[in-house]
Amino acid sequence: MTQTLILASNNAGKLKEFNELLSTIGFRVHPQGEFNVPEADEPHATFVENALEKARHAARLTGLPALADDSGVCVNALGGAPGVYSARYAGEPKSDARNNAKLIADLAAHADKSAYYYCVLVYVRHADDPQPVIADGRWNGEIVATPRGEGGFGYDPHFWLPALGKCAAELSAEQKNALSHRGQALRELVEKLR
Repeated sequence: MTQTLILASNNAGKLKEFNELLSTIGFRVHPQGEFNVPEADEPHATFVENALEKARHAARLTGLPALADDSGVCVNALGGAPGVYSARYAGEPKSDARNNAKLIADLAAHADKSAYYYCVLVYVRHADDPQPVIADGRWNGEIVATPRGEGGFGYDPHFWLPALGKCAAELSAEQKNALSHRGQALRELVEKLR
């Protein structure tokens, strides 16, 4: 039997990733937009608080279990920025191109280009679930000024993986899912939900 799960996002890339893994344990993930759920506010300074806010919001408005992720790129020389503000780093409206341009400009004067993608996933059975299931993942790399690759989204064209000699945007979907912060968090979540 398949259980409906609301993804507190309308991001097609995330939806595809989540469905691939969660379908193996009986979930069918639907974007919140299918249920006319507007985006939740993300007023918090931490990934986990924002993910919990989004999951509870989607569950409250649909009456169904919900899953939210909050993720971003954290750059060590910038004190962890853009962090929770990754999607809107260059302001509204959201723009990957403007976010990347701002990140490269902000990092230009720094020798340390080390960074990591971080993802936290929160699953709630219902809006007031007292025991949300939480999983996270971290993917280390470096920020490079010159973009490479056509795949991925967000900061992927600038996220260099020294061990592979490639940017995240140069990886196949399978490679990215196997290595990424979101893939790590999702595998941990699947194990916890089993």
